[in-house]
Amino acid sequence: MSLGFLVLDSGEVFSGQWLGGEPKAGEVVFNTSHSGYEEIATDPSYYSQIMVMTAPQQGNYGVDDGVWESKDIWIQGLLCLEMQNSTRDKSWVERLTQKGVPVVEGMDTRSLVLCLREKGTPWGAVVKASTKKEAQDQASVLIQAQKKMDSDWVHAVTCKEPYELKGDRPSGAKVAVLDFGLKKNILRELKKRSSQIKVFPSRTSAKEILSWDPHGVMLTNGPGNPVEVLEATETVRELLGHRFIFGICMGHQILSQSLGASTYKLKFGHRGSNQPVKDHNLDLIYMTSQNHGYAVDKKSLPENVTVSHTHLNDQTVSGIMCLEKKCMSVQFHPESHPGPRDAEGLFDYFIKQIQ
Repeated sequence: MSLGFLVLDSGEVFSGQWLGGEPKAGEVVFNTSHSGYEEIATDPSYYSQIMVMTAPQQGNYGVDDGVWESKDIWIQGLLCLEMQNSTRDKSWVERLTQKGVPVVEGMDTRSLVLCLREKGTPWGAVVKASTKKEAQDQASVLIQAQKKMDSDWVHAVTCKEPYELKGDRPSGAKVAVLDFGLKKNILRELKKRSSQIKVFPSRTSAKEILSWDPHGVMLTNGPGNPVEVLEATETVRELLGHRFIFGICMGHQILSQSLGASTYKLKFGHRGSNQPVKDHNLDLIYMTSQNHGYAVDKKSLPENVTVSHTHLNDQTVSGIMCLEKKCMSVQFHPESHPGPRDAEGLFDYFIKQIQ
């Protein structure tokens, strides 16, 4: 069996068995979810990132297109301890490698995750090589090329043209969705509660969104640094007060920026379906699904903005609310999948506000 390597930009090298795909570079991150490898790989928020799974077994329950979060696979590589790759079932590894995603198993993921917790979120490359030196030479070229890509990652994954969906409730609300890299589950949750949904690309103007006359606006999840997302913060700033706005993940960060707050990069991010969050409004604790590498600076929030949710592991801001500007947002995924569904009621709250 061929050797596969992960080479970090910071110098560390980890090896395992190469199962196929094409050599690629990206940011190296880890996810602590026990299941949901398909949902993770198809989440556009993981654009340009190499995924390290802490759960030891991957591909062990096959594949099901019905749980995909988008029509494509966005990760730049998948690294794990053990991949289901038997005569009986090799469906997941085949699906990944057919899409060109490099897969390496047999990697010491425990040591790798400890390294990432110490180093942060380094650039790296997954390559097939015979020696460590050969791997390092390949990786250096790939990493330098990947670093030169357009820094507005949201623009790379957003829809190219607006499109409409019919909701399941004829008497329900009309919801405009600003797409920063949305997951299908957000649309599923809105569809159950709305009459009409219209999805707009990330660089759509406030004027165009308001011309559709929605009752409310949803800001979705998405990849990358919120500061690098062009036009969206200004668009949301112009929408404030005109329609009730609900932001999720990247949407939370963009909304916060539009209100005057700043964001910063977390050391190694929050990625997994076991992230504890305190809801200060309802005095509840959720176990949430999260996927982000940036957070909102609590000290930068204006006086009229309150912190509605707090991440209990590190006390970072997990949600905000501003009744004066008719908006709210959360730094986690209430649509879940993978993960618990504790926070799905936030969609009901959003619909209640706009009706």
